[in-house]
Amino acid sequence: MSATATAVQTPLTSLPAWKALQAHYEKIRSQHLRGLFQSDPARGTRLTAEAEGIYLDYSKHRITDETVRLLLELAEQSGLRERIEAMFAGEKINVSEKRAVLHAALRAPKGVVIKVDGENVVPGVHEVLDRMSDFSNRVRSGAWKGFTGKRIRNVINIGIGGSDLGPVMAYEALRHYSQRDMTFRFVSNVDGTDFAEATHDLDPEETLFIISSKTFTTLETMTNAQTARDWSLKKLKDDKAVAKHFVAVSTNAKEVAKFGIDTANMFGFWDWVGGRYSMDSAIGLSTMLAIGPENFRAMLAGFHAIDEHFRTTAFAKNLPVLMGLLSVWYTDFFGAETVAVLPYEQYLKRFPAYLQQLTMESNGKHVTLSGDRVNYATGPIFWGEPGTNGQHSFYQLIHQGTRLIPCDFIGFAKALNPLGEHHDLLMANVFAQGEALAFGKTPEEVKAEGTPDWLVPHRVFEGDRPSSTFLLEELTPAALGKLVALYEHSVFTQGVIWQIDSFDQWGVELGKVLAKKIVGELEGSGPAKGSHDSSTTTLIERYRKQRK
Repeated sequence: MSATATAVQTPLTSLPAWKALQAHYEKIRSQHLRGLFQSDPARGTRLTAEAEGIYLDYSKHRITDETVRLLLELAEQSGLRERIEAMFAGEKINVSEKRAVLHAALRAPKGVVIKVDGENVVPGVHEVLDRMSDFSNRVRSGAWKGFTGKRIRNVINIGIGGSDLGPVMAYEALRHYSQRDMTFRFVSNVDGTDFAEATHDLDPEETLFIISSKTFTTLETMTNAQTARDWSLKKLKDDKAVAKHFVAVSTNAKEVAKFGIDTANMFGFWDWVGGRYSMDSAIGLSTMLAIGPENFRAMLAGFHAIDEHFRTTAFAKNLPVLMGLLSVWYTDFFGAETVAVLPYEQYLKRFPAYLQQLTMESNGKHVTLSGDRVNYATGPIFWGEPGTNGQHSFYQLIHQGTRLIPCDFIGFAKALNPLGEHHDLLMANVFAQGEALAFGKTPEEVKAEGTPDWLVPHRVFEGDRPSSTFLLEELTPAALGKLVALYEHSVFTQGVIWQIDSFDQWGVELGKVLAKKIVGELEGSGPAKGSHDSSTTTLIERYRKQRK
């Protein structure tokens, strides 16, 4: 393991830039965005950054040029540049699992050299991509047939966590580019309803299942996989049919073969790819089947463009760095606990849900890399809905509530489905919401509209609510890759500042271990026996009674 990955760091709150930011916050905390714009009319053009077709307006944040300068100093003093170089060099910066962190290698072009333990991993990545492309072309063209000779028309991805959230988000985001004579569905929940609803109107003879589990032992995934096998064979009758209707994204060839899947149709990935960073690996097989290899590779090129931007661009103009630093600013100085992600694009309806895992599984940590308890906030809660739906739901709280909620607005200049004035109306709302959040409406403005005095307080908008606006030309596969990479590297930036490991996820383990223990107890009768508290024991016994 490298010195970069294990070096003892100065505690975050002892860094000069952190202390300077604390003093600076006290000076500007009461400055309103109205005043900041009045005193600096050019900030709307100056506090912006642009790269790879993405325009970021961050002028509507509660910051000054001095804030930005101090945040950039914090990045430098935190060793962000060195950590970026360590990640891209394949060093084992995931210290608790002693692993490299190389999702960037998944989208590296042929010819690039990225080594892990002395081995260039890029050729292996492209070997898997080529096999995925060949398989996808055969299924999409109808050359691949089901067991009875019928064409595959339905694809169901079975996975959980990153093996589900990435593929389903990408499919929904790029549905415009998908092959419309095929149906794509996704099963993740061990609740039997998820599987039942995904298959209720499908024909097993025309259905292909992708079982996505690195170990091929994940409890929820393999439970659903076995149910899918039983569902298929109920009609197909012959165990040999499994090889024509199931493929695997896994590294456990023994278990894959035992299930009945031909290991020639097993697509692997690597332990230097975390699940929430894996949508552009073989985990994205369903995405490639939907949009085709060419579009999938365009998405990878979008990822890679932002990788290079993040790796090489000065921090002052580096989009993910600026995003990450602003998140630290609000989380640790203003005490903001959440971030709202608000894509004004219906195809991105699952994007906030995808970001929930990416951000909160990554930075929901309470100890530093060295194992010491942090004494500052980490990992804000990410949530959101596509506009304009959210405006008629939770925007009330963002505008007039008591909580500070920084917002990310995402919009596109061109509509994929242009209908009359729909898109202009949609984008007018993007710009209007950012303006309303920042500047609000004063009591004087409300009174000038003829509002009676008693009603004035109810109609006042305090404003001073911060937001970023991301403007892209069009939602293409490349654009999706760029957007995801932006947030990936923003998460990394935050993790470096907070001195935490953004790439492990020990917090998901305990509940799974206990569930395996309890599931056996649910099948028993009489008093529950085990080392549970009185609440859990009572719930187990009550469930047993009601189930009967």
